[in-house]
Amino acid sequence: FDLVGIPPAPRGVPQIEVAFDIDANGIVNVSAKDKGTGKEHQIRIQASGGLSDADIEKMVKDAEANADADKKRREVVEAKNQAEALAHSAEKSLKDYGDKVSEDDRKAIEDAITDLKSALEGDDVEAINAKSQALAEASMKLGQAMYEASQSEAAEADAKADAAKDDDVVDADFEEIDDNDKKSA
Repeated sequence: FDLVGIPPAPRGVPQIEVAFDIDANGIVNVSAKDKGTGKEHQIRIQASGGLSDADIEKMVKDAEANADADKKRREVVEAKNQAEALAHSAEKSLKDYGDKVSEDDRKAIEDAITDLKSALEGDDVEAINAKSQALAEASMKLGQAMYEASQSEAAEADAKADAAKDDDVVDADFEEIDDNDKKSA
């Protein structure tokens, strides 16, 4: 089935929750929900012939036997997805703000991206997480440069706004005179 109506978004931004449920009769219910828009689609897959109790029992045992392998595979996939998103984000930030950091910092970030992409070719979760952490630390300098650039731009905008203010402002003291007090006296 197709999950339609998802607005265009940069890579890694859409969050789709997919659920596969298999009941005791071998009927598969698949649902997908976009967390951003709330759009959801479902499909029910049902074989024309039912499964025997022995087949169902065998499938349940296979699922239980492969639970550890499935868990490890899930960890690898999640680590890879997070690492790819981090690498993509770092590349984009480096492209946009790379001129704001020193050549040494820029080279360190580029090397960290290359190392992470090399780690992504394998399935070693520890290596992927270590290289992701190294890239995150190297990217801190870029984040700091982006923050400082936005701060200096904000300060310049404030200075221009202050300079554009009217300089003909006059401070004056005043005294309130109550006419009612004079009439009663």
